[in-house]
Amino acid sequence: QAGPELTAAQAREGVASGGLTLIDIRTPGEWRQTGVAQGAQRIDMRQPGGPKGFAEAVTKAVDGNKDAPIALICRTGNRSGVMQAALLEQGFTRVYNVREGMAGSSAGAGWVRQGLPVEPCPNC
Repeated sequence: QAGPELTAAQAREGVASGGLTLIDIRTPGEWRQTGVAQGAQRIDMRQPGGPKGFAEAVTKAVDGNKDAPIALICRTGNRSGVMQAALLEQGFTRVYNVREGMAGSSAGAGWVRQGLPVEPCPNC
């Protein structure tokens, strides 16, 4: 079952206003390739312990507040949807999927093609 979604532009607005934690769940190689959405935290979804380990890392990123608004972004929205479901199963209540992702998908052009700001990550 799909959870709530945000567009890349909506996620950008949420991060800029301080009301949303954006988490880029891609791999370090992907972060180096495209850069990371400005303001996003980097938490590779491939954590030790699988989805539970990922949920623990996200819990730390939001200071233990499982009700904090969180948006997940990956390349095209597929992996972020899977991890959104995993977080919801772990008790998070406000998890959004940026389904168009960084590169774009059927949901939209994506963060990069829309010219939204990215931060280089050469040492990821």
